[in-house]
Amino acid sequence: MKNINIVIPIVVGIIIVIVGIFVLTNQESDIMEVEDALNKELRPDDENPEIKDKLDKIEKTNLENQYTNKPREWITSGPFQIDRSEYRLGEKIFVRVGELGSDEKGQIAFYRPLNDTHHKVFITISFDGAERNAFNQYFQPQLSKNNGYCTVDSFIGNWEVVFRGTNYPNLEFRITENIIPGDEDNYESVC
Repeated sequence: MKNINIVIPIVVGIIIVIVGIFVLTNQESDIMEVEDALNKELRPDDENPEIKDKLDKIEKTNLENQYTNKPREWITSGPFQIDRSEYRLGEKIFVRVGELGSDEKGQIAFYRPLNDTHHKVFITISFDGAERNAFNQYFQPQLSKNNGYCTVDSFIGNWEVVFRGTNYPNLEFRITENIIPGDEDNYESVC
């Protein structure tokens, strides 16, 4: 009888465990499985011609807007140099001055075109070989309502660089109507 009292609770326990396992495995889960898309590359539907056309247009626009500066040419007059003969709107004009004599003093005057025959000073850069015999400087023509540069027409054309206080010949360069891609908003009329 002692053995029966021990065997019955063990058998009942085993039956409860088996029934519990059976119920848990056959029960529907409220948990949804979600695909891990974070680590997967998203790819457009290649079968959809509308999406393919849009992607082709974007790629074509990107190729058209690729821009690289023209190589530097270093146009020279005595110790004065500018880096190119032609610039787009939005490019910086780089000036390099080197090996000035201690007695050389004056101004570098940049004249912008008013029309085919007349120019007006845009900016001057002073130099004095006694203070420093070499330096670099750059500037970028930008629209300014306060200075009266309202449209890109204020900059487009042939510019002259005059070295006041010296006998060095003038330099010339051209600014074209082309604008560096992505910089178009900076060259919309401001007046």
